[in-house]
Amino acid sequence: ISISSLILGTTITISSNHWMMAWTGLEINTLAILPLISKPHHPRAIEAATKYFLVQAAASTLLLFSSTTNALFTGQWDITQLTHPTSCLLLTTAISIKLGLVPFHFWFPEVLQGSSLMTSLLLATAMKFPPISLLLMTSSSLNHTLLTTMAIASAALGGWTGLNQTQVRKILAFSSISHLGWMTIIIIYNPKLTLITFYLYCMMTAATLLTLKTTKILKLSTMMTAWTKIPSLSATLMLALLSLAGLPPLTGFLPKWLIIQELTKQEMTPTATIIALLSLLGLFFYLRLAYCATITLPPNSSNYMKQWRTNKPVSTLTATLTAMTITLLPFSP
Repeated sequence: ISISSLILGTTITISSNHWMMAWTGLEINTLAILPLISKPHHPRAIEAATKYFLVQAAASTLLLFSSTTNALFTGQWDITQLTHPTSCLLLTTAISIKLGLVPFHFWFPEVLQGSSLMTSLLLATAMKFPPISLLLMTSSSLNHTLLTTMAIASAALGGWTGLNQTQVRKILAFSSISHLGWMTIIIIYNPKLTLITFYLYCMMTAATLLTLKTTKILKLSTMMTAWTKIPSLSATLMLALLSLAGLPPLTGFLPKWLIIQELTKQEMTPTATIIALLSLLGLFFYLRLAYCATITLPPNSSNYMKQWRTNKPVSTLTATLTAMTITLLPFSP
């Protein structure tokens, strides 16, 4: 029921023209993911579900408030006709709370840390789709300076705060925040690029999290000893992480390349330089993850449990996603 409600809510939001329908879809989404977050009976999971509910409810209320304000002043309920400056500001706030853009990002790592790997995959990818589509539909009327500032702040904070984390899910949460920064910076100039970035980001995150689920890795210390389980999977995990970091010959380089090119076309070279330099921060913690995944041999003197090799076959989905994460760059437009 939860999964079908998720699909329903997402579909309602992305296909609606009227603000009320968009809001309804977002509410259905929020209520459908809550049982999935709180399914493991653990205080952390319950806390994560509570945090998620409060934050998303506040964001939905703000969204409703902004659209009502717009309707009051202009008489328009159409999503693309958001013209009143106050409601534009409120909408930007609501959507960035929904997505977890800086300065409203605090809930996201906590919620991801409290939920299981598959739920965090849903939260990091599928739950971002309705807000991003709303942002896409209204992008023409939003405040450029505000969006650019938030995007650069997201890229910076996603990089800085991810540096000292040891929990893999939190690292992926901060990586998600910095990727969102990349998506937001380009949405005014070329919304299609935002969608490409979002799809590729979803694909790379899915590949990474499914690999982590297969090997049951939750933090860096277990990552160091997990290479004996399925060595080939660890090697592809390293490549998938470097792809998330955006290194060329891998897929993750494609969105970064196109975005920087588009920004320089729009004569925003300083912005492009800043955001490219900020992605180095992200590269550092991806490199650390990749290093822990394959390159380090843990010291054998310590008496850790030797992990047995598993004969469990890797699912086709994981294999396909990982292959696409590593090899899609030559298909770039």
